[in-house]
Amino acid sequence: MGNLQGKVAVVTGASKGIGAAIARQLAAAGAAVVVNYDSSREGAERVVKEITKAGGHALAVQGSVAREQDVKRLFDEAVAKFGHVDVLVNNAGVYAFAPLDEVTESEYRRQFDTNVLGTLLASREAARRIKGPGSIINLSSVVSENPLPGSSVYSATKGAVDAITQALSKELGARGIRVNSIAPGPVRTEGFAQTGFEGSDAGKHMVAGTPLGRLGEPADIARVALFLASEESAWLTGERLTASGGLN
Repeated sequence: MGNLQGKVAVVTGASKGIGAAIARQLAAAGAAVVVNYDSSREGAERVVKEITKAGGHALAVQGSVAREQDVKRLFDEAVAKFGHVDVLVNNAGVYAFAPLDEVTESEYRRQFDTNVLGTLLASREAARRIKGPGSIINLSSVVSENPLPGSSVYSATKGAVDAITQALSKELGARGIRVNSIAPGPVRTEGFAQTGFEGSDAGKHMVAGTPLGRLGEPADIARVALFLASEESAWLTGERLTASGGLN
């Protein structure tokens, strides 16, 4: 599924978790992959090593998607190395859960700067460089439509990502650039473990509410990303694909 031979993909926040799995999946399908990271250089270089060891092509580039100059440099380095860009996966994201009384201006800005502004900046730079048919894939979340208590800020950022997906699909469609999003349910990642959900009563409740009876794995989301990156989804744009194992 999903032949990406000759394509170049930029995956933000790809040093671990879902981003790393997507980078590996796209590379296995033939794409050259730019593995973006903010702070985890070791993780990004490990992903690059795994890809190149398997016969693929990859480059690690540091940069915060919340900083305009970093994002411009990320895409400049991608083009300098591989010649062009065809696919962008806006995976970089941060989150923290807190009740309303504990919401702070700094935490609001941290999440919106990365999750929302970062999505816009990276999409802008990708759109400027995609010359033919291309694909932008945004990572949303099931909480954009079904928020959890204490997730008001994070859920709001993902609701914004859904709106951005719709708006850019209409804005960029005439240029052959498709824009879709993936809304994962709970996925077993380092970040999920740090929230304390895994193994907790809340975590068990999530699994119990999932018809497939398990947490998602990064590879589950990566396969959806490959579909959206490839020509197999050529008639899809402005779509939000929920990948939650049936969890509502």
